[in-house]
Parts: sequence; C-alpha cells; structure tokens
Amino acid sequence: MTPTLTVTRLSESDWQARRSAHAARVDRWLLPHQARAARGERHPVYDFLFDYYAFRPSWLRRWHPGPDVVLGGDAARAYLRWPGYVAAPDGVTVEPAAFPAGRRESLCWMRDLLTAMRDRPPFFGCYGLHEWAMVYRQTPAEVRHNRWPLRFAPEEIARIVESQPVCCSHFDAFRFFTTPARPLNRFQPERATAPQFEQRGCLHANMDLYKWAFKLAPFTPSELVADCFELARDIREVDMRASPYDLRQLGFIPIPVETAAGRAEYETLQRAFTQRGEPLRDRLLELLKRLCSAVGLE
Repeated sequence: MTPTLTVTRLSESDWQARRSAHAARVDRWLLPHQARAARGERHPVYDFLFDYYAFRPSWLRRWHPGPDVVLGGDAARAYLRWPGYVAAPDGVTVEPAAFPAGRRESLCWMRDLLTAMRDRPPFFGCYGLHEWAMVYRQTPAEVRHNRWPLRFAPEEIARIVESQPVCCSHFDAFRFFTTPARPLNRFQPERATAPQFEQRGCLHANMDLYKWAFKLAPFTPSELVADCFELARDIREVDMRASPYDLRQLGFIPIPVETAAGRAEYETLQRAFTQRGEPLRDRLLELLKRLCSAVGLE
C-alpha cells in the first residue's frame, strides 16, 4: 500500500521569503567568486567548486522547493517555465513523475551508490595523500597550481609519498594521480568499479554529495543543494591545506600530514566531515526514493 504523501502549501510571501533567504546565503560564496572571475583571477581552492562541479553560479542561486510543495500566488506561475513544474489546483508544484525519462536509470545508480556508501564502514587512513600523488615526480611546469609554491622540493615530496601507504579509494581523485604515482596506491579503482570502492570516510566522496544533489535539480530542494555545497566548500579548504601547496598567502594554514601530529589533525577533521555528511546523504536517499517511486523504479 502506497503511503499517503504530505503536501506542504506555501503562500506567495512564504516561498518568496525562502527564495530570498537562499539567495542571500549562497551569495556569500558566489559574489566573491564572480568578482574574481571578472578580474580574471584564479583561486586554487575555491575555483574547483565551479570548474570540477559544473553547476553554474546562477543555477546554484536559483531556488526550488523540491517535491510535494505547492507554491501559491500568481508569481508562482513563473516556475512553469522550468522543466518538471506543473500547475496545481491551488498553485504550482514540481512533479516527480516528470523526471526526464533519459535520466531515470541514473536514479537507481545514484540510490545504490549512496546506499553502499552508507552501509560500508568508513576508512580514515588516507591522510590526504591524493593531492601529493597528483604532483608526484612532476616538473614545476607540470604542476596544476604552479602559480603557487610547494612546501617542499620535488624530491622531498617524492620521499614523503613513498614513505607512507597511499590508500585513495575515490576514482575521481585517483584518475588525477601522476603516472608514476598510480602503482603506489593500494586501490586501483576504475570508472566502472568506482561504486565498489566509494566509502563515506572519504573527503571527496562527501564533497560529491553536492554533485549528486545538483544532478537532481530542479527536483532537489535548494536548501539541500546549498547544505551540500557548504560541506564541499569546507572540505575543499581542508583538502588543500593538507596538500603540498603553500597557500598561507591566501590564509590557509597547512595541515602537515607528513608528520604524526598533522595526520592526527587531518583524521579528526575527516571524521567530523563524515558525521556532517550522514544527514545530507540520508536526505538525498529519501529524495531518490521519492523520485524512483514516482517513475515506477522501486
């Protein structure tokens, strides 16, 4: 028996207030990025959130209520221009059954991936060495962020990488390893096998909650997208602080994972991010279940 769905009805003033609050929240992140872009300035930490995660700032700023919410008032009709929205007797709502047919298979894949991550024990022994493996045995010209100094000479970076176990389980980090660094990794994930390695202790896996959230837009509540973006942004800062780059000029104090104290600090932060990611993953799974149910993929 299909459970009765609870529908939330928002007056025009209520949903416009939520939309304004969302815009104000994300503008704290978007406006500095857009100002830098206008000046032609690159940022080694924050640009990743807009380059790798190809979700335009204007899309992140756009507010959507998510399923089972009816927007009241004449102004709500503007939402009918967006895919997935339909007119309701007392307003406008996004219709889960309208999820594009060509993307429905991805719903099951995403649901299964996030379920496996939830159920798989987390691993906290990587210590951020993926960023080191991405510059391992490179020339200065080959280093991705070569406008910024490294904390060690190339030979010392190589020694540090070779002296510790490299245990990166995330394919989209592993694929950026340099060619000589790849055999050093304990895992050898491929695109097809990535779900077998993904685990919730991984910083990049928790950053990717943002990717899964925006890939479901406009069916994802924008508050959830923003929550996932904020987590990804905070993780990215730690990711680069633990890297071999020296970004103190930008205000990022290094986490010296080449030392026992630095590894302990990194693991403490990694565990905290894992805890922050749990409720976001649960909310995404609930949304995925709702969408799968609506299109007959239970």
